[in-house]
Amino acid sequence: MKTIGYAAFSTDAVMAPYHFERRALRPNDVAIEILFCGVCHSDLHTVNGDWGPQPYPLIPGHEIVGRVQAVGSAVVHYKEGDRVAVGCLVDSCQQCDQCEKHAEQYCRTGITPTYGAPDRVDGVITQGGYSKHIVVREEFVLRIPENMDLAKAASILCAGITTYSPLRTWQVGRGSRVGVVGLGGLGHMAVKLAHAMGAEVTVISRSDQKKAQAIAMGAKAMLISSDTAAMKAAASAFDLIIDTVPVKHDVSIYTPLLDVDGTLVIVGQVGPLNELMTIPLIMGRRRIAGSLIGGIAETQEVLNFCAEHDVYPDCEMIRMDQINEAFSRLKEGDLARRFVIDMASLNPN
Repeated sequence: MKTIGYAAFSTDAVMAPYHFERRALRPNDVAIEILFCGVCHSDLHTVNGDWGPQPYPLIPGHEIVGRVQAVGSAVVHYKEGDRVAVGCLVDSCQQCDQCEKHAEQYCRTGITPTYGAPDRVDGVITQGGYSKHIVVREEFVLRIPENMDLAKAASILCAGITTYSPLRTWQVGRGSRVGVVGLGGLGHMAVKLAHAMGAEVTVISRSDQKKAQAIAMGAKAMLISSDTAAMKAAASAFDLIIDTVPVKHDVSIYTPLLDVDGTLVIVGQVGPLNELMTIPLIMGRRRIAGSLIGGIAETQEVLNFCAEHDVYPDCEMIRMDQINEAFSRLKEGDLARRFVIDMASLNPN
């Protein structure tokens, strides 16, 4: 299938049109016409080479919403015209203990990300959703609930599941006390989801600049991390803290905020952190954990949850030719919303 996307050709992360071919349908494949694709901060990190060398040209995008265009001969759950989605992974071994318990994101042999990795069958580098079409094996295709807004659904496939998974793992519910560090693309979804689960949510930020936004999203309060007195008064105030900060930072200022047996979960920074002070951990049996995305079943679960509770990311719709501007704005600051590309704006020529 001949198609077109926007690719990075080097570490300068400047995106430009790129004509390429999607594979012919295998028996268990679903071909999808992409209607919307979210823009993730990890797209920028990846094409910049921040996480290591990349196989350029590279088309990012792992928040994909579209419509089934064709299916392989062995596909049983989807048909032409179905509203579907594809998230951060498109394959795994399907045989290890993690895959068998629907935690494909922790596959023992490694996942196949939606872009930038060799296909497990033919070795061709996967290309993501900043394109007109994608071909994915059936087991990694998700169904969009009928009442869900397609455009707003895109970012649930990454920002949504990345924050939903730890909230579910640590059993957040009514009465849970949840802190969210940062109110950017991930943080604002953590606030909305935790609030919808019945938790009491506090946003932890360096300033009160986004306080009105935080309250409107469901937070009950904002805690200013630069206010020493306020931080001291908030000691042991949280059962769970979701840390969405995407750069190296000091987590030791947050651990005293956890109650006994509380957990701080890192979902933002992929890489080093400042030197850790262990005293608050030892004295309160507190924990620091990490969390990736969710498996396919859990990603379907968050889509269904968001449809049921009317939870959506705050989105700013852009054209495909505005992606370089969007990347520049991501570099400047962590916006409390997600960019979503309307793929109808991608000229097929």
